Parts: sequence; structure tokens; C-alpha cells
Amino acid sequence: MLASALAFTLVALILTVSPGPDTVIVLRTTVSSGRRAGFLAGLGVNLGCYAWGIATALGLTALLAASDVAYTTVRIAGVAYLVWLGVRALWNARHAVPAGPGEPAEVTGAPGEPSGAPVRALAIMRTGFVTNLLNPKVGVIYMTLLPQFVPSDVPVLPATLLLVTIHNLLGAAWFGLVVLAASLMRRGLTRPSVRRRMEQLTGLVFIGFGLRLAVDAG
Repeated sequence: MLASALAFTLVALILTVSPGPDTVIVLRTTVSSGRRAGFLAGLGVNLGCYAWGIATALGLTALLAASDVAYTTVRIAGVAYLVWLGVRALWNARHAVPAGPGEPAEVTGAPGEPSGAPVRALAIMRTGFVTNLLNPKVGVIYMTLLPQFVPSDVPVLPATLLLVTIHNLLGAAWFGLVVLAASLMRRGLTRPSVRRRMEQLTGLVFIGFGLRLAVDAG
């Protein structure tokens, strides 16, 4: 199992640093709501990975990959959610309240919430969780990848959860770097004009991810 885990670590590292909605949600949350919120969004993403891992071990992701109806249903839900996040970001950019003279704009809402809403830990974690869970590509990747690294002589569920934990540890390290970089630049990024551009760019990126998912037949 050790050799399989080491081999999986190399593959998971590539998957972790590949750009996707999970990284964007952590980046946007950090810029809009601070370092703690960014870590909470990353935690939500990690919980989504565990959900996909358990589903893989139980064979549910195989059903997702085999059933056009199931895959299409999750894909449509994922498209709708990503586009909704994008539209809300564009809306926030258009209706952002300017900061006072000499003050950086402060956005305390979680992604998808009005900019003046208070930060709620569960809401932020839920955003990261749902963003990950409504991406059927994650399930298909897990279904095709994880079983290849589970030896035939070990229990499937514990071995699968171990691999998911490795992936999540790499993800936590990557999100930590993203959060640190974003928090260091946050004062400049939260100036009203820069924040509006950031929200606009984030909204377009989310919509782009949604449209790519929409046209991807899997």
C-alpha cells in the first residue's frame, strides 16, 4: 500500500495544482472575506472530496459514469451553480458600495452572498463543498483513478479514504499558498476600483467554467 500511496501522491499533486473552480472559490473568498474565510472555503472543498471518495468506494461514482441521466443531472446542477456564482459576482461588482476616503473596501460576504452580508462559517464551507460536489468531473476522475491505486489485498473503503486524505493534504497545502498570497495582496485588491475588476473577472471565470462543463459531454 505504501508504494501505491507514493505513486498516487505524484498524480494527485498534478491534479491539485491544475486550475479549476475549487481554487477560484478559495481565492475569491480570501480576497472578499479574509484569510479565515479562505481556509473555510478550502475545508468545504476537502469535505466534498471525501464525499466523492466515499461514493467511489461504494461504487456510486461508477453509476454516475455509466448513467447518462445521472451524469447529466449532476452536470446541469453544476453548470447552474457555477453560472449563478458568476452572475452574483458580476452583480456584486456592479453594485459594490464605494469605501470612504482613504479606506480599503471591505467585503465580508461569502461568495454568492451580497457583499454586506456577515461572514458565516457554515455558509462559506457550504459554498466550497457544493462547488466541489456539483462538479461531476471530480467523481469521474476519482472513479477512474483511485481504484488503480488500491491493492487487491486491502479493504477498499479504508484504502480509498487514505488516498483521498493524501489528495486533501496536498489540497490543503495548495489552498494555504493561495490564501497566503491572496491575503498579502488583499489591501490592494480590496480598493473599490480593483475590487470591482476582481469581482468581474471572477464572475467571468465562474461562468466560463460553467459553460465548459455544459458543453463537455464527459
